[in-house]
Amino acid sequence: MNDALPTIETLKDQARRLRKSLERQGQSMSHSRALEAVAHQYGFKDWNTISARASNTPPLAPVYVGEAVSGTYLGQPFTGRVLGIYALPAHDRFRITLHFDEPVDVVTFDSFSAYRQRVKAIIDSRGTTQQKTSNGNPHLQLHL
Repeated sequence: MNDALPTIETLKDQARRLRKSLERQGQSMSHSRALEAVAHQYGFKDWNTISARASNTPPLAPVYVGEAVSGTYLGQPFTGRVLGIYALPAHDRFRITLHFDEPVDVVTFDSFSAYRQRVKAIIDSRGTTQQKTSNGNPHLQLHL
């Protein structure tokens, strides 16, 4: 068995892709059979077993404490270090605290500035916040 399991959503997506691939080849497979096939690929006897295991496996954080990171915060590029990261009960969410190497101006107006050097945010495993700025970009996006 593989110790590093993908999320249940990823496993289900793999089953959907397997079905579509077989359909393109003129073969059909039910969704439940595709789920079972995915479970077997990971060394589990059936879908129920792998889904129970994947549900109980905490998601891996995309970064670790002390790691040097870069990305954008409110549209401004930054480099900095991870001061803290904590897995939240909501699946695939992490509370992160970052300290920027240089303060970042978070105001886009020319008439004044507001600098931040330490920020907290909630990110997913891709290093992105769900919250978006008015132009549709994530508040925080780590370059992983």
